[in-house]
Amino acid sequence: MNSVTKTGKVYLIGAGPGDPELLTRKAERILKEADIILYDALVSEGIKELFNKKAKLIDVGKRADNHTYPQAEINQMLVDFAIDGYNVARIKGGDPYVFGRGGEEAEELLKNSISVEVVPGISSAIAAPAYAGIPVTHREYSSSLTVITGHEDPTKGESALNFKALAKMQGTIVILMGIKRLKDNVDALISGGKSPDTPVAIIEKGTMPDQRLTTGTLGSIVSIAAERKIEAPAVIVIGDVVRLSGVLGKK
Repeated sequence: MNSVTKTGKVYLIGAGPGDPELLTRKAERILKEADIILYDALVSEGIKELFNKKAKLIDVGKRADNHTYPQAEINQMLVDFAIDGYNVARIKGGDPYVFGRGGEEAEELLKNSISVEVVPGISSAIAAPAYAGIPVTHREYSSSLTVITGHEDPTKGESALNFKALAKMQGTIVILMGIKRLKDNVDALISGGKSPDTPVAIIEKGTMPDQRLTTGTLGSIVSIAAERKIEAPAVIVIGDVVRLSGVLGKK
């Protein structure tokens, strides 16, 4: 690592959905040059192979209820390393600003006068469905796309999601990090007025060689998911565009 006296810079990098070939050229360059790399659980092994061999690597991944480091400590590490003069790559699955807490990290860095640059990544919200043959928008099926988290901050007390409003929308709904609360979210949509016959797809390990697609309806997907032992990471797609997976998903 470089021993320098000037303040370093932090890069908030999106790793994309998993397939290393979907990583941006800019992200790859920074990862090969960074002094310190903090990486999340969803960063694939293929992308880790691109890391600077001389860099200090820190696993800050969050897996279900097991967090390697609390978010406040991650924020402080980024600040401290930059103050010490290191260029830091903070790499996350998908895009850092799509349910990746990149905004919180950027705020903390700027509050401490640390230079920060965001390197966007392809979100699994669009990539995983695409690899499964599901276009999230389509002129005949869906003119809107709504992406929500299936795992809200438990400290908020009250959900910020209006499931009655979501149930009335005719477009596509994509739920990220929603496997653990699949039944709760499905029940909320049906209670809000969404038809139990609405098509649903769950894509596990999207864009990776072992990607798996499961389809059903709002009324059946919970039991199907249990039967197939679906696990995270997975993307849930709700809407008529799911019907296209049988056509566009064929190889």
